[in-house]
Amino acid sequence: MEIGIDSFASAMLTTENGNALSAVDAMSELLERIEAADKAGLHVFGIGEHHKKEFLDAAPAIILAAAAARTKNIKLTSAVTVLSAADPVRIFQEYATLDLISKGRAEMVVGRGSSVDAFPLFGFNLKDYDQLFIEKLELLLELRDKETITWSGKFRPALQNQAVYPRPVQQQLPVWLGVGGTPESFVRAGELGLPLMVAVIGGETHRFRPLVDLYRKAGAKAGYSPEQLKVGLHSFGYVADTTDQAVEDYYPGHAEIITKIGKTRGWAPVTRYGFEAQRSPEGAYVIGDPEEVADKIVRHSEALGGISRFTFQMDNAGLSHAQLLKTIDLIGSKVIPLVNSKG
Repeated sequence: MEIGIDSFASAMLTTENGNALSAVDAMSELLERIEAADKAGLHVFGIGEHHKKEFLDAAPAIILAAAAARTKNIKLTSAVTVLSAADPVRIFQEYATLDLISKGRAEMVVGRGSSVDAFPLFGFNLKDYDQLFIEKLELLLELRDKETITWSGKFRPALQNQAVYPRPVQQQLPVWLGVGGTPESFVRAGELGLPLMVAVIGGETHRFRPLVDLYRKAGAKAGYSPEQLKVGLHSFGYVADTTDQAVEDYYPGHAEIITKIGKTRGWAPVTRYGFEAQRSPEGAYVIGDPEEVADKIVRHSEALGGISRFTFQMDNAGLSHAQLLKTIDLIGSKVIPLVNSKG
């Protein structure tokens, strides 16, 4: 199983003295963490996409390119690219260029995105939410598979016998489909034979099994092998030397930040009771000491019928750079070996 981290490049961080961290310093520290993840043996690092004050990930390909120049082995991916509000040609060119810089380590996870701030910013209508994504995914996959294409659609000017460059190092640039909870998205991923990245940031992970089964069934019907139908899982997580320390570090900032973000999305405020429910054996959060975290990752994998990748979302809790570096070290030195031995 591949294990890594997804970051939204939080701008809601503070220094050790409690002062607000500048955007320059926050970006510098993020790149240091990606470099540390590479050295610690993590398999993948993803950068999300948002267009609001709280995050610095409006241009994820640029962050990943900077990280590519400082790393050697770790895969570098979007998490997720909001494809509905982007031009697939430019997205393909950006990630093909990233693949060149990284010598074949680029990937992308594409999706609609849980935040819709990109739609008004780039002049798209939310009424076209589904149609935009379907059309642009079709174009992106055609760009990935063919050097020269002829294509027409509703939301972008047509392409007539148009060659698109540069081409990536990898023969086929990996494109995962990021999904939340709609059956149609799981079925679409299966029909296209795309690896599936499931974001479970609340509730009980095993409840997603029927949707994952839909994905696998649709993929098998479309002629894809089980090996092609990879499933990844993305959840809130954090690792410390002890479980008590992990909870003490993580909960206060998580409750504050998620409650703040939740006000704009209609979420109930975070409570300690709700947090502990999510941290329970069946809950989505993967927080604790290395042994507990490894056990939970394996348990989640079994609940979903086997997963190929797990990524931690950690920068939603106001954790310090030192704390995040420590957990990266623990993931590489202890969690990954434990998962491998248990799996």
